[in-house]
Amino acid sequence: MDDYRVIETPAEFDDAVASLLAGEGPIAVDAERASGFRYSQRAYLIQMYRRGSGVFLFDPPQIPDFSALQAGIRSEEWVLHAASQDLACLREVGLDPDRIFDTELAARLLGMPRVGLASVVEELLDIKLAKEHSAADWSTRPLPQSWLKYAALDVELLVDVRDRLVDRLAEAGKTDIGAQEFDAVLHRAAKPAAAEPWRRLSGIHAMRNGRNLAVARELWLSRDELASSTDVAPGRLVPDASIVAVAKSLPSTRRALADLREFTGRQSRSELDRWWAAVERGLATTELPAVRVPNDAPPPPRSWAARHPEADARLKLAKTAVAEVAESLGMPVENLLTPDFLRRVAWSPPAPADAESIGSALAELGARPWQVAATAQIIATAFVEASQALLDAASDGS
Repeated sequence: MDDYRVIETPAEFDDAVASLLAGEGPIAVDAERASGFRYSQRAYLIQMYRRGSGVFLFDPPQIPDFSALQAGIRSEEWVLHAASQDLACLREVGLDPDRIFDTELAARLLGMPRVGLASVVEELLDIKLAKEHSAADWSTRPLPQSWLKYAALDVELLVDVRDRLVDRLAEAGKTDIGAQEFDAVLHRAAKPAAAEPWRRLSGIHAMRNGRNLAVARELWLSRDELASSTDVAPGRLVPDASIVAVAKSLPSTRRALADLREFTGRQSRSELDRWWAAVERGLATTELPAVRVPNDAPPPPRSWAARHPEADARLKLAKTAVAEVAESLGMPVENLLTPDFLRRVAWSPPAPADAESIGSALAELGARPWQVAATAQIIATAFVEASQALLDAASDGS
């Protein structure tokens, strides 16, 4: 096999665009980031394959304008595996499809036991893919030839996988379901930025004191500023566990911070003045974070029996009913209906709690038409049964 070349000059890019436009059928697309190494989630390699054209490996940092490629292939079907992971970084460089086929999502809808690309390829094509470079630092330059081969194989087989999945979806009567799901992924709105992103620190939920939270907040903000300016993944500078350990211990001096055994990381000592300044701000501030942040989500279901027994009864019966439908359709229950949607309508059902109202509530939350059609009536029935069971229990008790 010839060595793979990375496309990084205007002339190479123009040739690649012309070749892709001359090909036929869907276009397989993948992107490689440097998650865990870099602060940004930008694409450091974009792979494409089309029958009649071949494989093309683009170097996004070296290509200032993808508009010619976007204009030429936008209306074609793009085939991606776990599209939600790559669409954002593709859009960042101006690549945005009108329609997609998501091979991972199709595999889930078909109830395949393993949906990673290597597993799907092996089951459908009887070809084993090595995944040894999936967690590599793709910002590395030059990229080793073994990495490029791995990246090329990620798209080279994807159209064949798509064809097998198209047939299986048709055989299972799930072609329309797949189309609705793919469209939902493509048009899903990006999550709004968190108001207090520092609250995502792993382990912070165990803290119940505003002063500890203030120190954690200041350390997180200081780390994030350094990570952004150096384009290094925050956890590589100072791990979350180290920030939480400092926030719990509340060191009173710079030396106490330096002596803290759990305070580790590549920048824990070289940037000690930065971290100590953050600790001091957290210790001195009068603007302490709230220990509990209100949100509109229902409480954890484990507390429902005591707090809201009617909702608990509704949820338990509806979960069982939805799980039975998912089993009959041969797919994971979370693909039939997002569990949070069911929790929300069980905690606070519409009035009247009939199939039409429940269907409208689910649709407003984001359920697709096929999901509403498959679940609204059975949820409504479960709610009626739950209400009757509570009435019967009360009557027996009296």
